[in-house]
Amino acid sequence: MPVLKKIVVQDFRNIQFQELSFSPNVNCISGNNGEGKTNLLDAIYYLSMTKSAFPAPDRYNYRYGTEGFTVGGTYAMENGLDSRFSIKVTDQGKKLVRDDKPCGRLAEHIGTLPVVMVSPGDIGLVSDSGEERRRLSNAVLSQMDREYLSAVQAYTRLLAQRNRILKDFAPDAALLDVLDGRMEVHAARIYASRARFAEDLNPIVAHYYKLISGGGETVGIEYKSDLAKASLTDVFRAHRERDFQLRYTSSGIQRDDFSFTMDGHPIRRAGSQGQQKSFLVALKFAQYELMKRSYCFAPILLLDDVFDKLDLGRISNLIGMVAGSDFGQIFITDTDKKRLSGIVDRITEDRAYFDTVAGEFTKVE
Repeated sequence: MPVLKKIVVQDFRNIQFQELSFSPNVNCISGNNGEGKTNLLDAIYYLSMTKSAFPAPDRYNYRYGTEGFTVGGTYAMENGLDSRFSIKVTDQGKKLVRDDKPCGRLAEHIGTLPVVMVSPGDIGLVSDSGEERRRLSNAVLSQMDREYLSAVQAYTRLLAQRNRILKDFAPDAALLDVLDGRMEVHAARIYASRARFAEDLNPIVAHYYKLISGGGETVGIEYKSDLAKASLTDVFRAHRERDFQLRYTSSGIQRDDFSFTMDGHPIRRAGSQGQQKSFLVALKFAQYELMKRSYCFAPILLLDDVFDKLDLGRISNLIGMVAGSDFGQIFITDTDKKRLSGIVDRITEDRAYFDTVAGEFTKVE
């Protein structure tokens, strides 16, 4: 499995320049809020996914006053050899390099360095629109299945073309028929993958939720799609007049959603903050488990402020779960250095500690 041995970060958010070496097991980053802990984890995520874990334009990741950023890392790969990856981002675009050779399409890199990130921002998966939940499914499935990623990219391009046609005062119905047929192929591929993803995820989320919470609540995930009852062309045909009036595509795979429930009720209404946080951690750990099964090795796990809003009982259950499972390299951030070291020292002696102040990281020996 890929293990991040060293990272070099330049001009990424509040990090001016840092070169850090990591433990292959557990890495603990401590510091007050706003000092840069999350930024370091997001830099690691960026190197894997060629984008931030948070939905914002790349320019928002430039350090103030700069015109771009660079993130590079040395990984011990599953073949036993080291590989160097770097990505440079400017207003002109992104340049990805592996072992001093430019990579091709960025999409071909996705899945090379599998990663899962758990962060406070995950609450949007419960409280926000379906777009956040689709982003999650895309992030997971794209790492495990490049054909899925290609299907999403192709469907998105064709959807943009369809919407441009619908903006005309006299849309070409024949051209829409052709587009709809082309989009159906990709939509069917996406639908099948997402339906299987939800089916596989459900029992694993329930299992992890029970381990973390110790409670008797029953949690579940339901995949909702316009394609559940009809093909995409039939769906588009049924909504064509409405699309003409609205001048955009009002149905289709881009409107898919995942419903999260607790005891049959929406978790955003039925769950407390602790229950919602436990569910989200369980969801991300289930994602981790599915990826581990797919790759036959463990992805890198990024746990950002994961103890927030969890009581001591849930924290103990969570850490016991990590310690008792076949996890790979882990990065954990926390504002409470004493709490973090007290937890991690019970798990392993192979760990590294870092203090964070204003975007500067110091390894604590």
